Amino acid sequence: MGEIVLAAKITHVPTLVMSEQPGRLFGKRQQAIDGHKEIARRAKALGADTIIVLDTHWCVNAGYHINAKHHFEGVFTSSEFPQFIQGLEYDYQGNAALGDLIAEKAIAKDVFTLSHQIDSLELEYGTLVPMRYMSSVADFKVVSVAAWCTVHNHQTSRLLGEAIREAVDESDAKVLLLASGSLSHQIWANDDYEANNGTFTISSEFNRQVDLHVLKLWQEGEMPTFIKMLPDYAKKCSGEGEMHDTVMLLGALGWDSYDAKCEVIGEYFPSSGTGQVNVIFPVQ
Repeated sequence: MGEIVLAAKITHVPTLVMSEQPGRLFGKRQQAIDGHKEIARRAKALGADTIIVLDTHWCVNAGYHINAKHHFEGVFTSSEFPQFIQGLEYDYQGNAALGDLIAEKAIAKDVFTLSHQIDSLELEYGTLVPMRYMSSVADFKVVSVAAWCTVHNHQTSRLLGEAIREAVDESDAKVLLLASGSLSHQIWANDDYEANNGTFTISSEFNRQVDLHVLKLWQEGEMPTFIKMLPDYAKKCSGEGEMHDTVMLLGALGWDSYDAKCEVIGEYFPSSGTGQVNVIFPVQ
């Protein structure tokens, strides 16, 4: 039988990739990169062979979608930030059977979900950025789930999370489950970016304070309280993808019955106006 061995909420900001390159950002995101690698090391130690990424950079407008190809290989340039991520090579094995089983379990819950093995359907950088660092630890397979859900509600995303858990339990996979997205996500207005040193600052002190309060709730295991504030938090603090990734993650972990104390790996940091962090959610 399979199992989710570890779960985490993680950052995927392009400045991680830029931090590897010569220039003014060199080394600036090393602690976040190290956080990715530490999460991967812990997952590997627990036997993980597959990473499921709930990707808030994969935008979908109808239904839920899973990229479950047998093999992913290509060269990625971001259409959003071509000056930040370009020529990013990747080569990963997929887990098509697991992707298909997730869709089957979701459909049984009346959540319309499609699992795809389409050669031309590529990965988005919400998956590619963490995989870049985590794959340096082990040859994990990858399944990517769209979590920028524009016309969906949190209830069905919660059910999709439950379907992920059920599918993993019935499979033979040992899974690291990643919610790939920011906390608050109010990007600096273009005209204000340079004047506010936007790469390294947050656009709203209110958002920063709420982010820090959320991290405190997570660290104290107060998930029922967080879940009550989640709809308002996602809207008022512009949570990335309305935080469907976080909803799916919690759906897989038990929703408001989940009370494990989470662990912040590294530091909370601002990036381009947004709030970023890597956090481990222990599996109960």
